[in-house]
Amino acid sequence: MKKEKLTIIKVGGKIVEDGSALQRLLSDFSTIDGRKLLVHGGGRSATALAARLGIETKMVDGRRITDDSMLEVVTMVYGGLVNKRIVAGLQAAGVNAVGLTGADMNAVLSVRRSVGVVDYGWVGDVRIVNSDAISTLVENGYCPVIAPITHDGKGHLLNTNADTMAGETAKALASRYDVDLVYCFEKAGVLFDENDDSSVIDEINPCEYSELKKSGKITGGMIPKLDNAFSCVAAGVSRVVITRADLIADANAGTKIVG
Repeated sequence: MKKEKLTIIKVGGKIVEDGSALQRLLSDFSTIDGRKLLVHGGGRSATALAARLGIETKMVDGRRITDDSMLEVVTMVYGGLVNKRIVAGLQAAGVNAVGLTGADMNAVLSVRRSVGVVDYGWVGDVRIVNSDAISTLVENGYCPVIAPITHDGKGHLLNTNADTMAGETAKALASRYDVDLVYCFEKAGVLFDENDDSSVIDEINPCEYSELKKSGKITGGMIPKLDNAFSCVAAGVSRVVITRADLIADANAGTKIVG
């Protein structure tokens, strides 16, 4: 039996924090046919609010240390302001969106990251995505908008990487749907030269990915994004693309991740 198409869009903080870029994204997202779901970040907004509240932001290798005070900030920003701003924008665009965190409907259960060289605090690594709960919303005509906050089942909220949440959600739903996962951000795709926006790599397979890392063409934050993408392809997600936010409606745009 042929599976129904489900499109999952993950949008990063730089887009959701730019009013005109977000409006364009939501307008384009509203034109995508069929079932869809959006996962968002919002790290810059969290950092800005923390500064206004006199709370220090601590980062290690680009990852946020989430102590008690910072957990309050990211919950307010991700689960509140950013999430509801996106939901309201989608409603205005004719999409019947519903905002949630991983705690709502027990959608995403995580385990607190164990302490190693670094104690990341209240940071969660995804353990279970409740595909029954999420698909119930989708099948009833709602568009879930998922904030990167999860829970541990013991009453604690956890700050969770949005790329990972999108990837794990795509994997969990791949048995039910023909899933397209699109990671969108401010670049047109994965670049051969990070200083040349026209140097988009059209397609990457695992062997090419390994060579690009060895040669230093791919470094930094793009590595965990691509690791997530290849993990999704291996787990049965039909199509994974990394592209610019204003190109999500263009099927030929961006970098395609292939197994």
